[in-house]
Amino acid sequence: MASKKTPAINSSSTADIAFLLLCYFLMTTTMGSQTGLQRRLPPMPDKNQKVEDQKVNRRNIIVVKINSQDRLIAGNELMDVSQLKDKIKMFITNPTDDPTMPEKEVKEIEGYGPCAVSKGVISLQNDRGTSYRAYIAVQNELVKAINELRDDFSKKNYGKGFDNLTEEQQDIVKKCVPQNISEAEPKDVSKK
Repeated sequence: MASKKTPAINSSSTADIAFLLLCYFLMTTTMGSQTGLQRRLPPMPDKNQKVEDQKVNRRNIIVVKINSQDRLIAGNELMDVSQLKDKIKMFITNPTDDPTMPEKEVKEIEGYGPCAVSKGVISLQNDRGTSYRAYIAVQNELVKAINELRDDFSKKNYGKGFDNLTEEQQDIVKKCVPQNISEAEPKDVSKK
């Protein structure tokens, strides 16, 4: 008996085509980039270092709270997110030397000289029910306030914006206008 040969489909180029399609889609597809908040954490303390409680004068702290309904309270004022930046700028600079607002400490900044640096600290507290959108909006306003203060300082002292300064000059500006934001662990107010 003669065996009957079944005709086969030539599939030798199918693997090549699949590989080319794979390469095409890998090169043309954009992957979702992870975005987040840029924060620099403090360095780990030395294991032999003695831990001390730091006392912060009450006038040097502004508490910014976001509740579970995304309402914002800065200091003791209920406000809209759009008002937060100006409130923080006023708090940090304390232009009228108000005794209820942050103190300024004259520090010797290397490469600049003596500079009055604000001791102001922004304490951010939120509820576990706070939406991510509200949290990010508040974070953006806080960072925007600090960035604007740094930009103003740069223009006043160097004649150009913060982004156009050299790395050394940017370090000086960061020391003169520090970003002191403290975040407390979220609280669950709804269970109380």
